[in-house]
Amino acid sequence: MSYPGYPPTGYPPFPGYPPTGQESSFPPPGQYPYPSGFPPMGGGAYPPAPSSGYPGAGGYPAPGGYPAPGGYPGAPQPGGAPSYPGGQGFGAPPGGAGFPGYPQPPTQSYGGGPAQVPLPGGFPGGAMPSQYPGGQSPYPSQPAPMTQGTHGTIRPAANFDAMRDAEVLRKAMKGFGTDEQAIIDVVANRSNDQRQKIKAAFKTMYGKDLIKDLKSELSGNMEELILALFMPSTYYDAWSLRNAMKGAGTQERVLIEILCTRTNQEIREIVRCYQSEFGRDLEKDIRSDTSGHFERLLVSMCQGNRDENQNVNHQLAQEDAQRLYQAGEGRLGTDESCFNMILATRSFPQLKATMEAYSRMANRDLLNSVSREFSGNVESGLKTILQCALNRPAFFAERLYYSMKGAGTDDSTLVRIVVTRSEIDLVQIKQMFSQMYQKTLGTMIASDTSGDYRKLLLAIVGQ
Repeated sequence: MSYPGYPPTGYPPFPGYPPTGQESSFPPPGQYPYPSGFPPMGGGAYPPAPSSGYPGAGGYPAPGGYPAPGGYPGAPQPGGAPSYPGGQGFGAPPGGAGFPGYPQPPTQSYGGGPAQVPLPGGFPGGAMPSQYPGGQSPYPSQPAPMTQGTHGTIRPAANFDAMRDAEVLRKAMKGFGTDEQAIIDVVANRSNDQRQKIKAAFKTMYGKDLIKDLKSELSGNMEELILALFMPSTYYDAWSLRNAMKGAGTQERVLIEILCTRTNQEIREIVRCYQSEFGRDLEKDIRSDTSGHFERLLVSMCQGNRDENQNVNHQLAQEDAQRLYQAGEGRLGTDESCFNMILATRSFPQLKATMEAYSRMANRDLLNSVSREFSGNVESGLKTILQCALNRPAFFAERLYYSMKGAGTDDSTLVRIVVTRSEIDLVQIKQMFSQMYQKTLGTMIASDTSGDYRKLLLAIVGQ
């Protein structure tokens, strides 16, 4: 299927785009201030992390400077969490246990990784600059400007030529058999934006639809993976949601994974795209496919209205922790709407502070309380939001692990996460994965998949 005229202009691409020379006029000039030369790209390794809990505060942009798709900078990376006043690391709130079962971001310093490659625009790994008013970081404890952002494993290819790539793909599919390796080499090494250009060039040059041609040459998981890579990222999210609700039964995990982890900007784009591509109202579909507190949570999510002010209000965190305690552990029954209100409106850094305050106050971790007070889909949804506040890459690492663990593989989850995070934070997801499961994501993929499908997945994951 082709998606003419997609993505809509003005759709901000993944962080760190567009590569110089191919701006194709998006994002519209002035939409994201890119301070030039940010951050200084000197030095090999990042400043080594202090061993206690977290290193100092990481790049949270100040109010207003919320980055494009890609999760707020500062979720996962070492150096991503503000150190609590009093220098106490997050791993052990005073008088309370740490957060069992959910990994703390790694404390190693990442030297010499792929993150060292400055992208066009001079930010490492395509991280969005954190805008500190007057160059002041909101957390005084921060050592030197953090050059640590989140990084995808796929970068825009340098000296990219869409027509040359289109020609390579055409040759790979012509005549008998298909040269899958040639297709893999092109697809795995181009950014999503570049793949859209290849698609357009192919149609211009040969008067044929690249997607239709690929579909006729490929099948099974390999086909699903290639088609996913050629969809504009917003369209892919919208398409995944539509697929999850189509026909009998609903794949609630997919709804949770997309709606509870994306930024406001991404969610609004998804809602618009869902309407324009499928002629349907996402919120209506959610209402007819889900019910009860889970329905309310998802409807809240698809408003794309979470507070995105990155400054933490500790007073509010304290009050929210108190409210959550009284709505759950502190009473008979559960006041679900209070959980919904707080988890759907507060910014991720604010929720993280609330979780710390909660574990100090209740001597219990908020994730555990949610498990005790809720069950089923609404429990999974609320926990997903909290896990993203705590450490987004760890959430995706866990989803990837369970998509492959045990008998059989949940290929569509594997494909969806690898593709959607490949230009956002797949580098951090891989780091969290090996930390949590003592094996690399690559080894697990290699032992769970086969053929060209395996080759292409590994090429994206960057083994």
